[in-house]
Order: sequence, then C-alpha cells, then structure tokens
Amino acid sequence: MNELKKLAGQLIMIRFPGTELDAATAEFLRANSIRAICLFRQNMVDSAQLARLTADLRAVMGPHALIALDQEGGAVVRSTWVPAPPSAMALGAADDAPLARAVGAAVARAVKALGFNWNFAPVLDLNNNPRNPVIAERSFGADPRRATELALAWMAGSESEGVACCVKHFPGHGDTHVDSHRDLPTVDKPLAELERFEFAPFRMAADSAPAMMTAHIVYPALDPDYPATMSRPILHDLLRAQWRYRGVVITDSMDMHAIAGRYGAGPAAVRALGAGADMVMALGNPEIQAATIDAIAAAIADGTLPMDEVAQRLARLDALATKYQCAQCPQCHYPFDADDREIMADGWRRALTAYRQPRAPKPGARVRLVVRQDVVSDGVSEAGVPAQVVADALARLYQVELVTYADAETFDWGALPADGSFVVLASTSRLRYGPNARANWRPDLHLALWNPYQALDIDAPALMTYGFAAPALDAVGLWLSGALEATGRCPVPGFD
Repeated sequence: MNELKKLAGQLIMIRFPGTELDAATAEFLRANSIRAICLFRQNMVDSAQLARLTADLRAVMGPHALIALDQEGGAVVRSTWVPAPPSAMALGAADDAPLARAVGAAVARAVKALGFNWNFAPVLDLNNNPRNPVIAERSFGADPRRATELALAWMAGSESEGVACCVKHFPGHGDTHVDSHRDLPTVDKPLAELERFEFAPFRMAADSAPAMMTAHIVYPALDPDYPATMSRPILHDLLRAQWRYRGVVITDSMDMHAIAGRYGAGPAAVRALGAGADMVMALGNPEIQAATIDAIAAAIADGTLPMDEVAQRLARLDALATKYQCAQCPQCHYPFDADDREIMADGWRRALTAYRQPRAPKPGARVRLVVRQDVVSDGVSEAGVPAQVVADALARLYQVELVTYADAETFDWGALPADGSFVVLASTSRLRYGPNARANWRPDLHLALWNPYQALDIDAPALMTYGFAAPALDAVGLWLSGALEATGRCPVPGFD
C-alpha cells in the first residue's frame, strides 16, 4: 500500500502554513512522493525568504517539482513586492495584445526568480454577469475572441520566460452570481450558447495551454449531476476526446465549500481523477491531505482508477515539470525590476477609463474623501488599499478630509456637510453596493479602484482603474493633475 500511496501522492498538490519548510511537512512530502505545492501570501515575507523556501521544497520534492502560485495581476497576486501587474480587465480596457504579452513576460520573470515554475493564470472566464462576486476584473472582458487573444498573448509572454501557465476556470466561471469558494454554482444554458460563449476561450486555448484548471460549477447541458471538476462528460468526453486537449488538467481547490461540503475530500478526489483530471488540488489541512491520498491509493488498488490511466496522468505531469523546470536562484537575482515596473505602470495608465465624463477637482481644492474602513481579504484576493493610503495620494494635490464608513448600508450620506467641498468616493473592495448607496450616495467623483461594476451602482461620474496597486493610484494622480487622459474602454457590457 505504501507504493500506491506514493503514486497517489504524485497526483495531488498541497499547501502548508508558515514561511519555512518544517520537518513534519518535509517528511510528509517525502513519505508520499508529493511533487506539487501551491504557496500563498502566508508563506511569503520577501524575496530572500521565498527563494530559500522554494529551494528547500525543490530539494525535498526533486527535479520534477511543480511549485505554483496565483500571480494573475490586479487584486489576485501572492508576491506583492514584485512589479504589480495590471488586472486582466485593465489589459482588456487597454486592448493591446503586445502590452498583454509584455505583462505576462514580466510576471513570469519575477516569479521564476523566486523559484516558481507554474502560475495559475491567465483567467479565461468571460465576465458578462455584473453580479459575479469572484471574477469581475479578473476577466479580460466579455467578447470571446478578443478576451482570448489578450489572454493568450499574456500566456505567450509567460511561455517566453519559461513559466508554465494554467488557464482557468474550465469550462467558464464568468456567468455566475455564486462564488464556488462558498457554494455550488450552476450555469444552466443550452449547449449551443455555452459553445458560443463560455466554452469558446478554452477551445481556442486548447492547442497551446500547458494546463487548465477546472471549475466547481454544474453545467446541466452536459452533466446535470456533477460539477465540471468531477464530470467525465466534461473533462474526458468534451475536453480530451472532442477537443483533443493534451495538456495537464488540475482541479481547483477541493477544500472549497462547493466540493468539500457536499462530497467529502477523498471521494471527490477519486471522482475528479476518474473524470479526467491529472492532479487534485488538496489544499486542506494535513489530515485532509492524508485522507485524500488514502482514498486515491485505495481506488488504484481496487481498479476504480485503472493503472494505465494513472500512468497517463503521471506522464503528462512529468512532461510539464520537465519542460518548465524550477530555476535555482540562491541570490534572487532579478535585474529587470525597474524595466518591469515601467511595463506594469504603462499598463495601468493605459487602462484608466472614464465613465459619465468625470472631472477633477481644481488644484488645491477642499476634498472630502469617503472610503470604506476595512480592506480585509476575501480569501481569493489580497486586501484592498487602506483608506489613509488613498487620502495620502490625494493630499499631494488637494486639502483632504477623510471620512470612513463601516457599513455602506447604514452610512448616512445626507449627514455629510454641505460646505462646498468636492466629494470623492473611493471604492476599495470588490463588494457591489446595496440599496442605500444606490439610492442616496451622490459624490462629485467616484474612484472605482477595484471592481468596475461598482461604477454602475453609484449615480456619479467615475474613473475606473480595475485595481488598487500603487501604479494604479499613480495613474489616478496623473489624471487628477491633468497630465494623463483616461483612454481605456471597459471591455464588458453596460458602460457605453
């Protein structure tokens, strides 16, 4: 059974807490021949620490290690000190494939210097649903062809620097109003409509994407019983047999409520592998990871997972790790920092989008800035920009009074003094606004610093950045000072 566990261990990806490889985790990796790990913000301090950690992981997992992270850009980044990539929708607003390629290459240079060889990006989901709580600015847009062209340009940039991409979330997470981290969404559309819209980017990417990540979403037109992650009609019949995809298929995290709360980690992992996945992302605690390995080993032993199919999965994973080997970087040598920061800043500047003809306050004007108090992470994205940081940015140009609120639904906009101050609302979370803000908030200028759909909630002129990174705030400052025009065009419906 130990040998079967070592086979099973090669078919899962794990996570672990901490910023150093502890002895217990190292032994767990060795004992189960685990070769894939995903690192998150909690594992990272700075470049020197992270390079040591990835080197230690590589030493334990061997030359075929797959060390991954989510460095999409915008709010979904894990290494936050490297050059800050524009979000996908920012690149969609800039609408320039060479720029998208340059950004993808710059992202890859940074993460490769830190010891990663697999980046779970770019997002191929088409965001045509304004109520989508988890995709939004992570999507390149709503037009299947143009969004895919930009995403594939980004991927080609990463490929040119030797970092494997993983397009996600197959076969499409854009048209949902439920976050699969919290519940199980359904996309109930006719097959012809799915093929024309959701499926189109993934089909176009099937010839070139090194890897695809599955979506925890039910598509009744193909499989009324199971989400794509565990659906053989979707992963095998559609992706493998019909589209002839030959890259690696990895599941999204199996500890999400959409899966873990319904099926159990072990049975879900077995079903996902049986459906056609090559690797299961088992990001739970060590007990869940061990139970997942036991379940997979038992399924290999009793023939539920035939050995020839296991061998095919291992061969695809070996090919990925061989082509995109982890780089040894003991000194974290990264000579491209300044140039890559300019590439990213150019992307943020070109993304800046005006909506309803916004105007800037006059230089030196009294500005009342209204911003949410907290900027906590939602578990997918990094935490937003703090209110004081926005205030400090505006204070370079204006006399700023900062007003913060805890709950948009109870904040009394009418209580703001009518004293002639220019009122700026800065939106610093992904959350859409509710009835109170929609009906009563009337700023002179709305800075939508994250989710562009928030500009639809507030009846006011808006400037949209598609993200809150420092170079996005710099671009806002240039626009406010009159040094930059907002030339971006929002690549989703509703902003004409």
